[in-house]
Amino acid sequence: MIRRLFWLLLGAVLGVTGYRRATALARSLRPAVRPVPRASALTDFAADVREGMALYMERQAGAPASTLEGHRRRGLPPGRPAQGGPPRRPPARRHDEPKDGR
Repeated sequence: MIRRLFWLLLGAVLGVTGYRRATALARSLRPAVRPVPRASALTDFAADVREGMALYMERQAGAPASTLEGHRRRGLPPGRPAQGGPPRRPPARRHDEPKDGR
């Protein structure tokens, strides 16, 4: 078990180290590109999300208060079971008799 944990940790460390070195190498080989203005892109995205959530909340304003109310059968007062539903099972017999009949 200890041996497996050792190899798992060694693989994780080598994987992270290799990924970081490969990323650094790729950045050094890539020509210098003008940095993308991320702040304005994030601001635009946040505004779109806010607008979408406002639209969603506006459309969901008429939803019932509880999911149980939405699924209640029509014509029955709340809290009463439906008549003529599935038959009820008899109560389970609980006994401690061994199977061999002693």
